[in-house]
Amino acid sequence: MTALNENPSRWIRRFHPADDAAVRLVCLPHAGGSATAFFPFSRAAAAAGLDADVIGVQYPGRQDRRDEPCVDDFAAMADVIADDLGAWADRPVALFGHSMGATLGYEVARRLQARGEPPLGLFASACPAPSVPRTEDVHRLDDDGLLAALKEISGTESAFLGDDELLRMVLPAIRGDYTAVETYRHQPGRELDCPVHVLLGADDPVVDLAEAEAWRSHTTGGCTVEVLSGGHFYLDARLDVVLPGVARRLRGWREAALAPVPGPMSRV
Repeated sequence: MTALNENPSRWIRRFHPADDAAVRLVCLPHAGGSATAFFPFSRAAAAAGLDADVIGVQYPGRQDRRDEPCVDDFAAMADVIADDLGAWADRPVALFGHSMGATLGYEVARRLQARGEPPLGLFASACPAPSVPRTEDVHRLDDDGLLAALKEISGTESAFLGDDELLRMVLPAIRGDYTAVETYRHQPGRELDCPVHVLLGADDPVVDLAEAEAWRSHTTGGCTVEVLSGGHFYLDARLDVVLPGVARRLRGWREAALAPVPGPMSRV
């Protein structure tokens, strides 16, 4: 079931509703990507034992939002996404972001935490830690240069890579996303209290292990790093491994959140 037009939120898409699931898993796609990038993830979730209602974030400037201007600032996007998630807060929320989506997910998590609604945890996939300096300038390239950069890392859904005409149609959205990524600067402040699980493709040309390990400084809730075979878009081919791991961690995070907080010991 696809719920592209049945949802009151402009930012949230729900493809395979799981009304009885214990957790909502909010998935934020990569630069140039759309909510449908997580359609296979959502479709396979139940079979993998994922007790979660998987919802995807739809950025403006693409698919059913193609007539809207792109938003090229993470702070502005995170503000709106965090606000929209209020309508989905009837159960605990966790976040899964891939590439650009991981940094954006971190900023959304900070905002949820600040308003007293911290997420259960954050899955940060194929993305350097927020504090890693951004030195790329891809968003300033001309169209041909931007297309070449995309193809170098397979930066859009693979079906589009051989179709330059189709790629050029979505270039404004892609350029806007790259602008958001490359102009982002981590702002000091309270870091996350929730756990962070980092996933990385062993052959990722964009992120190295040290940049993934640097996520540890962005949470007091514990951080684990998992390296999987594949490149920057390892996720497409490794759902059989990723989803069971996500299911285990979500169960653990939820159990930890439900555990009673020890009080002060009474004295006799």
